[in-house]
Amino acid sequence: MWCYEKRLQYPVNITTPNPKLAMVIMSQFGGPDGELAASQRYLSQRYAMPYREVAGVLTDIGTEEMAHMEIVCAIIHQLTRNLTPEEIVASGFDKYYVDHTAGLWPQAAGGTPFTSTFFQSKGDPITDLHEDMAAEQKARTTYDNILRLVKDPEVCDPIKFLREREIVHFQRFGEGLRIVQDNLNSKNFYAFNPAFDKPVK
Repeated sequence: MWCYEKRLQYPVNITTPNPKLAMVIMSQFGGPDGELAASQRYLSQRYAMPYREVAGVLTDIGTEEMAHMEIVCAIIHQLTRNLTPEEIVASGFDKYYVDHTAGLWPQAAGGTPFTSTFFQSKGDPITDLHEDMAAEQKARTTYDNILRLVKDPEVCDPIKFLREREIVHFQRFGEGLRIVQDNLNSKNFYAFNPAFDKPVK
């Protein structure tokens, strides 16, 4: 159960529309390393995590990723609002506009629609946490790439906040991995059964 606060986790105040930037930033909504995939990855994986503390980390970060999705969507919305038909065509936003007007629809910067194949939920704690750490680094790299392309400080500001959170999430998943490793005897190569709270041989 969640308590929803009707505000963004970090403010977005963009005064100059730029649909070209929106098409780039769109990848962090519905792309392979975006916030939608991250939220679904962690909120799915938590059910098979046999350690309550680590399941709590997955829940916390999965919930925060949904808040980040809101920030990304606010950025895209503010970059594409009140466009003229001429601006839409000149910016190359016309293909997206024909299908979605200026509505938010999850896709990668290259136009690939969101798919659940963008994330993995394996049911093995070590495998899933390594997946999560890699996902956070890929998201951080994507934000790095966006910051190399974006010069508008009003856009860069929330993007820098989101990038910073990817680093924090990577560290939290590293802590979770240590908890899992402390609870198994790697010399005996324990396997996990998600039906039990403890690893089984």
